Amino acid sequence: MNGKSSKLLAAAAIVFVLTIVFMLVSGVSPHIYKKSEIVMDTVVTLTVVADSEKKANEAIEAAFKELRRLDRLLSFSDAGSDVSAINKNAGQAAIKVSTDTYELAKKAVEVSELTGGAFDPAIGPAAVLWDFKNKKRPTGSELKKTLPLLNYTHIVFNGNDTSIMLKDKGMLLDLGGIAKGYAADRTVDLLRGAGIKAGIAAMAGDIRVWGTRPDGSPWRVGIRAPRGSTPEDLIAVLSLKDMAVSTSGDYERFFIEDGIRYHHILNPATGQPAGDFQSVTVVNPQGVMTDALSTAVFVMGREKALAFIEKTSLMAFLVFSDGTTFTSANLRGLLENR
Repeated sequence: MNGKSSKLLAAAAIVFVLTIVFMLVSGVSPHIYKKSEIVMDTVVTLTVVADSEKKANEAIEAAFKELRRLDRLLSFSDAGSDVSAINKNAGQAAIKVSTDTYELAKKAVEVSELTGGAFDPAIGPAAVLWDFKNKKRPTGSELKKTLPLLNYTHIVFNGNDTSIMLKDKGMLLDLGGIAKGYAADRTVDLLRGAGIKAGIAAMAGDIRVWGTRPDGSPWRVGIRAPRGSTPEDLIAVLSLKDMAVSTSGDYERFFIEDGIRYHHILNPATGQPAGDFQSVTVVNPQGVMTDALSTAVFVMGREKALAFIEKTSLMAFLVFSDGTTFTSANLRGLLENR
């Protein structure tokens, strides 16, 4: 989210977790309009159904303005963000933050509690030790030192002044695993408020759709084949209305060393990349939930993930490490295997 040129180049070349599949129906009014920008360290594409190009462009521009505002608040790397201020004062002082930052951090901790810590917004100290660009991984001793700091229960909230404090010096709050889903939700709310009745807010692997295509059919969202050679290689396609979908995959940021794939989805219990899955896709009405839960389920591992999906009636599509798949019963009617 820091906007540096290297980040822009990386985001421009990003391997999308999901590929949006749609068709512009010629001769049908209203029409589909879309625009892409690099925000929050990734390519964001907003697609809207509107009666005029002017209305579409005005709504899209307002949405991107809001996304840039959220980026400035929630960025882990931007020195002027709320998150950076919280991290700089870890173990020292509580920091008054914006309502957006406060609410999102609270939601992140709620998901942590729901998932038994599989999702942990305090993962920062371990995450910064991994350098996927230069294929460098931390030593076991380095990771061991960070483990006591990976503790979401030590994030302290004060609702009276919307302040947040990290109890221990060295803790680092990282909302990257939930911020894009939250931003997708906010974007859809804004576009709806502007009179846009249908569209897609796509933030790499986090997508929120509302309404239908101009011909009345659902939006079709493709799930990338984790070991496909291109982003267009799909393993399944979802047909969705008024839903969010997120995929967490081991192919987004990774390197292979001595035949072992090291990727960016870290287990807070070990600081190491989580195993058992190639990708996890979650569907839910809220993007903030799909974003965090796709990560959490990935971290849980096979047995705990399947038990969690059954217990919570979560709509999920899993690709295990051996390439086999699982589709929850409540998602089968919306998913077409490729």
